[in-house]
Amino acid sequence: MSAELVNLAASNVTGSLGAVAYGLAAIGPGVGIGVVFGHSIEAMARQPEAMPIIRTNMFLGFALCEVLALLGLVAPFIFGK
Repeated sequence: MSAELVNLAASNVTGSLGAVAYGLAAIGPGVGIGVVFGHSIEAMARQPEAMPIIRTNMFLGFALCEVLALLGLVAPFIFGK
């Protein structure tokens, strides 16, 4: 095989590994967001008078979980080369 074919095959493997890595990195934040919203709804149902505080904390937890997903998206591009 020529060196060009070897480089082409290596670049395809790296690209698909990045996609797999992002897929795995999206699992954690997906579960975390589900837990955050589920527990927030449960807390609002139990204590409706605390709804503004719970809602604020819910969106803060959502934002922090979403940051993990974005880091998982960016990491393969940073560490791929």
